[in-house]
Amino acid sequence: MRTINTNEITKNIKEMCIEANHYLSEDMLKVFHQAKEQEESPLGKQILGQLDENLKIASEDMIPICQDTGMAVVFIEIGQDVHFEGEQLEDAINEGVRQGYVEGFLRKSVVKDPIIRENTKDNTPAVIHYSIVPGENVKITVAPKGFGSENMSKVFMLKPADGIEGVKEAVLSAVRDAGPNACPPMVVGVGIGGTFEKCAFLAKKALARPADSNSEIGYVKELEEELLEKINKLGIGPGGLGGTKTALAVNVETYPTHIAGLPVAINICCHVNRHVSRTL
Repeated sequence: MRTINTNEITKNIKEMCIEANHYLSEDMLKVFHQAKEQEESPLGKQILGQLDENLKIASEDMIPICQDTGMAVVFIEIGQDVHFEGEQLEDAINEGVRQGYVEGFLRKSVVKDPIIRENTKDNTPAVIHYSIVPGENVKITVAPKGFGSENMSKVFMLKPADGIEGVKEAVLSAVRDAGPNACPPMVVGVGIGGTFEKCAFLAKKALARPADSNSEIGYVKELEEELLEKINKLGIGPGGLGGTKTALAVNVETYPTHIAGLPVAINICCHVNRHVSRTL
């Protein structure tokens, strides 16, 4: 049994909120620079060049990559042999978000009630996803999610007979409808299977996977590659102004589902797709 004080959770999440909002992760830098080299449209190349300059200014001058510093989404994988001491874990996570956004001078975008809409003034609470895994480590992923792209998310409750072709059309439909509103070039997270809420979780989790990776499942890897190719043929392009690089990556996650259903969720993120992971 390993004991971890929740002060460590707070400290790391504070640092990760600040890091994610100022520096693009290595996997995202890799696919972004590949897109910049491969974009065929002169205007698309110009836009990608401007976005690249923005990334450099953000990292060098400690200015947020985007004015929308997002709602904090936290994935926390807890080893079953870990014992926490200190304050309640969820309070410690939210305290880390609070410190990160207040002390990091990041925009506070969370409202206390979805209808009354009074700002909480510290970007809490976070959206937290817990999972228990073997071992004595804790893996934390912080993924601040801006709502320009979040608002373009979709869930399709397909029929089993729709099959993989129905899945492809659902994804392409969501991307077409998103158009310039998702700040392309985008990363597309896709969740297939489970239930209504599970497929949405899978799509969100897919965005936090390295953008330069593919699924280890053969047909899923092929699906990711085919969807990326088809999305980039839509012509939406960087900034929605035309081009050959509408998406930087398509990440697909799957889960068992019911014999009567084929749930599909699409969660789109803009070109920064912020995510930082640490293992304690």
